[in-house]
Amino acid sequence: MGRRDTVRRDEPFEVLAGFERRSLAHVVGLPEQLDAPGLWRGVGYRVGQRLLASGFDEVVEILPLPQLTPVPGAQPWMLGVANIRGTLLPVVDLRLFLEGERTVMHEGQRVLVVRQPGGNVAVTIDELFGQRSFLEEQQSSHEALAEGRYSGFIDRAYKVGGHAWGVFSLDRLSRTPEFRQAAA
Repeated sequence: MGRRDTVRRDEPFEVLAGFERRSLAHVVGLPEQLDAPGLWRGVGYRVGQRLLASGFDEVVEILPLPQLTPVPGAQPWMLGVANIRGTLLPVVDLRLFLEGERTVMHEGQRVLVVRQPGGNVAVTIDELFGQRSFLEEQQSSHEALAEGRYSGFIDRAYKVGGHAWGVFSLDRLSRTPEFRQAAA
């Protein structure tokens, strides 16, 4: 009697159910843990020397630095506009806006696309770290990260592995009158 004669009709389902059980046993965070109370998740990145994270609800998209067309008469931190799938998108050097120092552009440069009233805007970042999760017990003082122009945008921080991460409000940034007024 061959193997084919002993196979039950529901075996494919059982095989798939077994795959699912084994797969879920190795997941770092189960779905019910990903939305656990006291857990905050966002996109991690670096601007200058600061490690920052912004909520997923504030970042529309992450893109490579698009080809830019300069805008005459704009603020120095306004790098130009880019055509993204037929839509003109202003591109801002976030570090220059916040710290007064130009971002060093490099191959693999990324921008965060942020929703703002009147249309999206892209902001440059120095380095992208991807998804970051922080627990309530990792919360720490944010004063050191919220100095200078960062003060209006960082109101909490988390300490993980000896590194402080500031939660940066891209929503507040996009509503700031000075940020919205890119004309020089």
